[in-house]
Amino acid sequence: MVCLDETGAVVRSALLWNDTRSARAAADLIVELGGAAAWADAVGSVPVASFTVTKLRWLAEHEPQRAERTTAVALPHDWLTWRLAGGRGELATDRGDASGTGYWSPATGAYRLDLLERALGHAASLPRVLAPTEPAGHTPGGALLGPGTGDNMAAALGVGARPGDVVVSIGTSGTVFAVHDRASADPSGIVAGFADATGRFLPLVCTLNAARVLSATAELLGTDLGGLDDLALSAPPGAEGVVLVPYFEGERTPNRPGAAAHVAGLRLGNTTRANLARAAVEGMLCGLADGLDALREQGVRVGRVLLIGGGARSRAVQAIAPSLLDAPVLVPPPGEYVADGAARQAAWVLAGAAEPPQWQQAVAPRAVQAPPAPHVRDAYAAARDATA
Repeated sequence: MVCLDETGAVVRSALLWNDTRSARAAADLIVELGGAAAWADAVGSVPVASFTVTKLRWLAEHEPQRAERTTAVALPHDWLTWRLAGGRGELATDRGDASGTGYWSPATGAYRLDLLERALGHAASLPRVLAPTEPAGHTPGGALLGPGTGDNMAAALGVGARPGDVVVSIGTSGTVFAVHDRASADPSGIVAGFADATGRFLPLVCTLNAARVLSATAELLGTDLGGLDDLALSAPPGAEGVVLVPYFEGERTPNRPGAAAHVAGLRLGNTTRANLARAAVEGMLCGLADGLDALREQGVRVGRVLLIGGGARSRAVQAIAPSLLDAPVLVPPPGEYVADGAARQAAWVLAGAAEPPQWQQAVAPRAVQAPPAPHVRDAYAAARDATA
């Protein structure tokens, strides 16, 4: 959330997506509009604390003077584009980032200004939503500015995801998303009905706890990430009954912002460093596997899973993921796929073609395999739901 006053000055420091202080505001907004289904129908998503609309309500309630000064609302990408253009002209955004605000509908391609006003308490200017190859302007030096997009939308573009592909990205957060040909609207709120960077749609499930689960567990066990891999791979599937529910920072999916991580199933005979390491990897992956199941329930075809992100470099993650995701798993070579997507978009804007330029990876994705382990998912689900 980047709030600007009538002069274009930033009103307060930006509130980032993973700031959960607006969780109460999200719950209030859901009730006010008539329930989760009403939100899903309006904008394709049910608000949680990560959505801009909830942060605007938080601002109105906790910093009313700053809210009153706010005459325009943008996202960081919108503001940066405007600054690159010399602070001239109108704010602009793209379908991908707009779909995460909570007041723009991918299905209709239009803002719901009433939802913005409901949250902030008054009207405000919003960025113009650009088509996938529509320029956002020029820098003072004459360089063309593309529309930009959100990080997951750029990653899908960079990795070359197509309908039938599901990308599982393990970074600071965990995301499970798919290129889809129609807008989604999940009244449960698990699947966010986002738009992608190509004119299609990007139904997405996000978890707050991903790669940092591995680093936190490694530190706990007195080792590094390589040592964590060694320990995890030395333990059997299911970690002899040890289960880690990795809600170290609360959780977005399921929506439990006040939750904490916990370990279940510890006994004298199974309390080993290896089992705790295995449980950390399995717990993180089970959370992402739950997201994959939610996409399937929305009618998303899962032909293959592309495993990317810093956490995907883990040997243990690569070895264990196929046993829990219930789909063919491919690991593309390590890369900065968000930056690749930005480069691909730039080439597309310059070319002015109907579809993005072909993007051939120098090294083909590597298939990884493992026997299914449904008992691991079952044990995780029981531990997850025991403290719901």
